[in-house]
Formats: sequence, structure tokens, C-alpha cells
Amino acid sequence: MAGAFFESFVVSEIIKSYYNKGILELPLYFYRDKEMNEIDLLIEDSGTLYPIEMKKHADPQVKDTDAFALLDKINGIKRGPGGVVCLYDKLITLRGEDKVIPITYL
Repeated sequence: MAGAFFESFVVSEIIKSYYNKGILELPLYFYRDKEMNEIDLLIEDSGTLYPIEMKKHADPQVKDTDAFALLDKINGIKRGPGGVVCLYDKLITLRGEDKVIPITYL
């Protein structure tokens, strides 16, 4: 259950940041396809989707961003850089423009 609590915490912090800016129509989505592939959170901004994975660990791996490529296969979808929010303590690049986002950055 710790992973589910971690995901809920991250999403609630992101929601609070929008509310604090006075944005009540949240551009937040979840992705799951018929093969049960998932992306924990999609943030839409100006027609671009930014994928976010949440992992309750401190050893981020490139494979944590594998699901982001699912968006590249959908016609008409523009994907921005993604992020893996986790317990690692530094902002680093995992693959291409996809980053590790320390939980302390939220």
C-alpha cells in the first residue's frame, strides 16, 4: 500500500499547486490502454502531454520511463518531456529529455 499512498501524495501536491494558482479546471489525466499499459499521470499544457510516473524508491531506472513511448504511437498527440517522481535526491536525466524529479521538488 505504500506505493499507492506515495502516488496519492504526489497527485495531491500537484493538484494543490494548481489550486494555489487559482486554476480550478485541472489538466490532469491518467492513461491506460486495452493492453493494461499505464502512465500514472498526464499533465496537458497547450496541446502537449507531459507524462509522469511515481515510484516509491530511490533508485530510478531508465525502464521507469518505458511507458512514455506509448504516447508517441498515438496520432495527433504531442508528448513533452516526462518525469519520474521518486525518493532520489537529485534532478537527473534518465533518457532523452525525461528526468528524475525528487519528491522534495513538489
